[in-house]
Formats: sequence, C-alpha cells, structure tokens
Amino acid sequence: MRAWPVRLTATAEADFADILRWTVERFGHAQAQRYAKAISASLTELAAGPVAAGAVKRDDIREGIFTLHVARKSRKGRHFIMFRVGHAPEGEVMEVLRLLHDAMELERHLP
Repeated sequence: MRAWPVRLTATAEADFADILRWTVERFGHAQAQRYAKAISASLTELAAGPVAAGAVKRDDIREGIFTLHVARKSRKGRHFIMFRVGHAPEGEVMEVLRLLHDAMELERHLP
C-alpha cells in the first residue's frame, strides 16, 4: 500500500493553531501538547488514504468529503479532520480542509 502525501490547507493550519491556543487558555500547555500529538497522529493516519481506519465518507456534507475523528488514548477526541482526495503535481494527496469541533455544523464550515 502506498503512503499518500497529506497536505493541510491554510484554513486547516489556522484551525490547528486556534485549537491549540484555546486548549492552552483553558487547560494549560501540557494538555495542549498532548492534544497536538493526538491531532498530529490522526493526520499521520491519513497517509493510508481515504481508506484510513476510522475515515467516514460524508457525501451528505458534500460529494467527495471524508471525516476522521481525532483519537486520544483509544477514545475519540472532540475534533474532526475534514478531508478529500486532492490533486498536486506529484499526484493525488489527502487534502485536509478543516479541523473542526464535533459540536459544529460541519457543512457550514467548508471552504
């Protein structure tokens, strides 16, 4: 099985920074570091492609969209990774569109 390149959009990068900033403010630096590792591990799992363990096809949001719940210590975190198969000069990539809290209406936050 090939490893898919994983690319974050500028919006997803901003989401990641906002999540960590919020976590530091509410729970401190140590918790923010743990959650950053959990999010990073989930992003790394996307290298398996759209069939990554736990990925769910979400055509109900928009055709071609997938989500992956961020996992922490085998429990689901409160954030989703929203992604799709994208195209780059080197071929297909996992394009991370957003990192969103599970209380948000996902379809309202697509670019």
